[in-house]
Amino acid sequence: MKPHRDYQQTARAEAAEASTQRIIEAFLKRAETEWFDKIKLDDIAADAGVTVQTVVRKFGSKMGLLEVAHKHMGESVAVRRLVIPGDLDSAIDALTRDYEDVGPLVLRLLDQEQMHPVLKPTLDVGRQGHRDWLKETFAERLKTLTPKRREATLDALVVAADIYVWKLLRLDMGRSIPAYKQIVRQMILAALELR
Repeated sequence: MKPHRDYQQTARAEAAEASTQRIIEAFLKRAETEWFDKIKLDDIAADAGVTVQTVVRKFGSKMGLLEVAHKHMGESVAVRRLVIPGDLDSAIDALTRDYEDVGPLVLRLLDQEQMHPVLKPTLDVGRQGHRDWLKETFAERLKTLTPKRREATLDALVVAADIYVWKLLRLDMGRSIPAYKQIVRQMILAALELR
C-alpha cells in the first residue's frame, strides 16, 4: 500500500505546483495589460482554472501573489541572463532575450510605480539586480578602474543597458532586434571606453 500512497502524494504535490504556476502566470499576464489596482483575484482564478479560495489559500492576497510573482520573475531573469563574464555579445543577447520576453510587463509596472508605491520595493530589487548583473558581467574591466571611475562607468553601463533604451529603440522607433543590439553594443563599448 505504501508505494500507492507515495504515488498519490507525489501526484498531489505536482498538481499543487502546477496550479501555483498557472496562478502566477495568470497574474503576470494580467499585470502586463492591466493596472495593478484593477487586477482582481476572481479574474486570476478564472484564468488559472482554479477557485478564488485556492488563490487565497496559496498566496493570501494580491500582495502575497505579487511577492511570489516577483520571486518567480527574478529567477526567470537570472536564467535568461546567464552569461560568461566579459563576453559582450552574449551579454547583449541575454539582455535582448530578457527584454523581449518581459519588457512590456516591466514597463507596465514601472508606469504604475508612482500610483502604487507598493510596487516600488519589487522594482527596486529589479534595478539593483540589473546593476549587479552588469557589475558581474564586466567585472574584469571594472576592477582596473579607480573606485570613482568604476562607479561612473557602471552608471554608464546601466544607462546603456536600460529597459527604456530597449523601449525607445524597439517599441517607439520600431528598430529591429539586430539594430537594437548594434546600438547597445556601441553604447556599452563607449561606456567601457573601448574601441
